[in-house]
Formats: sequence, structure tokens, C-alpha cells
Amino acid sequence: MSEMIIRTPILARVEGEGSLYVRINKGAVRQVRLKIYEPPRFFEAFLRGRAYSDAPDLTARICGICPVAYEMSAVHAIETIFGLEVGGQLRALRRLLYCGEWIESHALHVYLLHAPDFLGYQDAIGMAKDYPDLVKKGLALKKAGNEIMRIVGGREIHPINVRVGGFYRVPTRPELAALVESLEEAREIALETVRWTATLPIPDFKQDYEFVALRHPTEYPLNEGRLVSNRGLDIPISDFEDHFEEEHVAHSNALHSFHKGYGAYMVGPIARYNLNFDRLSPLAQQAARETGLGEWCDNPFQSIIVRSVETLYACDEALRIIREYEMPPEPALPLNVRAGTGYGCTEAPRGILYHRYSLDENGMILDAKIVPPTAQNQKMIEQDLTQLVTANLDLAKPDLAWRCEQAVRNYDPCISCATHFLKLEIEEEGRP
Repeated sequence: MSEMIIRTPILARVEGEGSLYVRINKGAVRQVRLKIYEPPRFFEAFLRGRAYSDAPDLTARICGICPVAYEMSAVHAIETIFGLEVGGQLRALRRLLYCGEWIESHALHVYLLHAPDFLGYQDAIGMAKDYPDLVKKGLALKKAGNEIMRIVGGREIHPINVRVGGFYRVPTRPELAALVESLEEAREIALETVRWTATLPIPDFKQDYEFVALRHPTEYPLNEGRLVSNRGLDIPISDFEDHFEEEHVAHSNALHSFHKGYGAYMVGPIARYNLNFDRLSPLAQQAARETGLGEWCDNPFQSIIVRSVETLYACDEALRIIREYEMPPEPALPLNVRAGTGYGCTEAPRGILYHRYSLDENGMILDAKIVPPTAQNQKMIEQDLTQLVTANLDLAKPDLAWRCEQAVRNYDPCISCATHFLKLEIEEEGRP
């Protein structure tokens, strides 16, 4: 085989700017680069000098798909400084808000971003012509999640109701009760989604992954827990930077994370699923077993099934919280501002999202660090592509390019919030 290059120089209609480059020479993969060339936005820098109360609203603007994750990681980190422990119905409301984000984000990915890859369509618009009912189900699921975010968070995109210590306003019981019917319908759609995604043509591909996720004593992890892995990691969130490090690579403006002494690792739905299967609701566990997925998954192409299981769980959990809800007497706990350093880590739809803040005695932010899940998965994505291309060199060039496209979208990276994450072209040396 002469030299072959798989590349996408410009990504159009995506949340962020990036490209993919794979070079194959003499039957071997010589270079893989997932290049994110979007200019850095310096959120960590412009948080410095702002009041602690600004952190949830400012960090929520980092992402239009998972703003709740940024808010929750921020408030948890700052609350550790102030010695606050939010419990009871305020804690339940935070979990409900996070369920809304999981539902809308997973539905968007499963139905509109990832399904076209498996069914052979360039985008969801083309897929909708032949599968209109599928797209309608995906939109109905997403709407159910958005409604939770609107009622609890104040609006669907970039919620504005979250604050350190709780919320600015808490919903009434009738407001939450109005969500029950649509959530029950969404739960049925989610159950159908698990069964349907299990029938998709899943490529046979596995690696020996290190999975990293939160682990809570009694719950499937959203807001709280210890960081664990299948390689023996079990640490408090405050120890994150003792075990994980970021490095700059020449081909990307986004930092690459690695586990010290181990290397690349995976965060996200599959990691959560493998490390917390026993914390899923009975309905979600049963649905997963019925599809043959079982309690362990090490094929990243099955992430579309795992996301569907998590969507089912989030619908189930949201309904449980709503039915048990009692309006708290106050929307937020009183707090005493003090200096210190605090750490927070929650489970964004795409994986663990770590925040660290240092405050002065007036509650002004002296320093901030944010490690998003896509940065943590980038090194693993590149390793997947290397192994995938090596194992599929016999595929025709268009099929190999398509498979690479699928492999990147397995991780639902944050820059892929539009249908076309990658539009690949293949060149042979000396020929267009």
C-alpha cells in the first residue's frame, strides 16, 4: 500500500473547531492527530478576580449542551471551601436538574448525531426521510430533558437558577408534577431506544481500557462520589491532580490528560456503566441484560447502547425524585465566606468534569482549574483510531474513513454538537 492520508482540514457546523489526520505508510499507521485548533477561550483566566458567586453562571457558558455539569462542579468545589453540605430536597433537585441534562444530551447524541453513522446517512435530515418516527422519538426525549432544565434551572440553555448553597428559587410540587406525564412517555421511548440501539450494526472492536468514573455508595453517580477505576484507583476528588496530569501537544490547543504511571484513560458513559452497573435502577439493569449488553462493555462502538441505558435510568430517577419531592423551606443554605481551596467533580454526559478554585477571605477567585471530559478522552480517541485503522486496513478507503468518523463520535466530543462532526477525505501520495 502506498501512503494514504485520512484527513478533515476544516470541521463545519460543529461546536468548536477541529480536524483529523491519519497517515498510513507501508501498511502501518504512522501518525494520528485529533487536532483542535479553536482558539483558547481562557475561562480559567478570566474567572480570576471574580466573586465566587459568578462561577456557576460563567462556567455554564463554556458549553451549550452540558451547562449543568459546569454549574454543579463549580458549586460543589466552592461549597467545600465554605464547609457546606447540601442535602435533602435541595440535593435531590440538583440531581433532578442533572437528569434533565443527561436526557437531552444523550437523546441528541443517540438519535441525531450518532445513529446516522450506523444507518449509513450523512446527517439526521437525510435519515429523517426514511426514519421519521425515529427522529420524532429522539426529539420527544430531548424535549422531556429540556423541560426539566427549564423548570428547575430557569431555562433550557445555560440555566440561571443555580447558586452556591442551592438555588435562587425552588419549584413547587405542582410545577414538578406537570412533568410526570411527559417523563413517563420519555421513559417508554428510552426503553425502546435501548432495544433499538442494540440492533444496530456494531463493529467488533475492543481495547484494554482504563475506565475512570465517580463511584457513590448508594447511587448511580451524578454529583458526588470518589474517583475510581478498573485499575485500582480509589481516591477523593481532592486528590485528582496527584494522579492525573494535562500536557500540551503541538497539534492541539486542547490539553491532553493522562493518568500518571498509566497513560490514556476513558471517561464517560461506558466508564460509568462498567464501574457502577449495580447502581442502575432495576429497570435499566434489566433492559441492559435483555439486549445482551451485560454488566461490562469494552467496545466503544456500543457506547450508543450504554447512553440509551443511561437515558432510561435518568428518566426513571427523575420520576422517583419528583414523586418524593417536598418543597424545601428555603431555596439555599446560609453560608460563611472564607478563604481556601476547594475541589469538585461531577459526571457530565461525556464523563468526569473536574473544577478547582482558590478564594481569598472576601470570596474572590484567586485561581481556577477546569478539566473537561473531552480533554481527558482525547488521548484515548487517538489510540482508538490507531488500533482501529491498523485492524481495518483491508477496508475500502471510503469505508475506512467512515469507520474513523464513527470512532470519534463514539465519545460524543464536545466539539461535535452538530450532525457532521467529521467530513473526511482520503488522499494517496501524489494523487488527489
